[in-house]
Amino acid sequence: MSARRASHAGSWYTDSGSDLSRQLDRWLSAADLSHGPARAIIAPHAGYAYCGACGAFAYRQVSPVVVKRIFILGPSHHVRLRGCALSVAKKYKTPLYDLKIDNEVNAELEKTGQFSWMDMKTDEDEHSIEMHLPYIAKVMEDFKDQFTIVPILVGSLNPDQEAQYGSLLAPYFMDPTNLFVISSDFCHWGQRFSYTYYDRSCGPIHKCIEQLDKQGMDIIETLSPSAFTEYLRKYNNTICGRHPIGVMLGAVKALQDQGFKNMSFKFLKYAQSSQCIDMDDSSVSYASGSLIFEN
Repeated sequence: MSARRASHAGSWYTDSGSDLSRQLDRWLSAADLSHGPARAIIAPHAGYAYCGACGAFAYRQVSPVVVKRIFILGPSHHVRLRGCALSVAKKYKTPLYDLKIDNEVNAELEKTGQFSWMDMKTDEDEHSIEMHLPYIAKVMEDFKDQFTIVPILVGSLNPDQEAQYGSLLAPYFMDPTNLFVISSDFCHWGQRFSYTYYDRSCGPIHKCIEQLDKQGMDIIETLSPSAFTEYLRKYNNTICGRHPIGVMLGAVKALQDQGFKNMSFKFLKYAQSSQCIDMDDSSVSYASGSLIFEN
């Protein structure tokens, strides 16, 4: 039985199950349930020291009683990928407990001819999916044998492909027992990220970054894929999960085109790893939000 190791445990987050459980509990209890039950969430994938507290605001919106299957869409940081890829693993290890992969859904997705398979090395090198697993294990711990996961590595898609994968996943979005986790950090600012956009009229650099991110977040809340694409084109904001976000927006658009208009996305928390003041500084931003289907 092929299991993916928790390759970033012990560095990006603690490898002690009891410490991790306590940490996640603390962060979750500091967040309010205000926009749930979530059908999809956007949450960050950095080291927990930086973004653990922010991520809790997304995971707090999840209703574990309802959820039976969790799709995790993470951007590919290390391999060039033109489409989307599925995992060959049968389970994913976490310091809390192992998560089972949904073989049935993987087979359905493979049948579409639109998905490749990532090998175990690619899977274990990538952090964008793994950083969500402890949170998933934590919020689902009372139902640990009653749910499966569908990890999807998302490549550098163009807007048409985002729409295409969105349409393909739209039927799964319709099912209230499914949850979609969209893995993304927001602005990576500084020379080490080759991104130093600065509009001096905003005041200090960190304020400018916040304004830039919030503009993008406001556009995501409108649920318009074309407006989000246009925003990225205009500012090139270094939102690393822009393609998974694009796929989510594509799915929502496909459902709206079928007459489902009752979806609402709301960001609940925003944070920066540090506050940039001069041009030599650098920071990464994080945002957590939730998509609900209103009755």
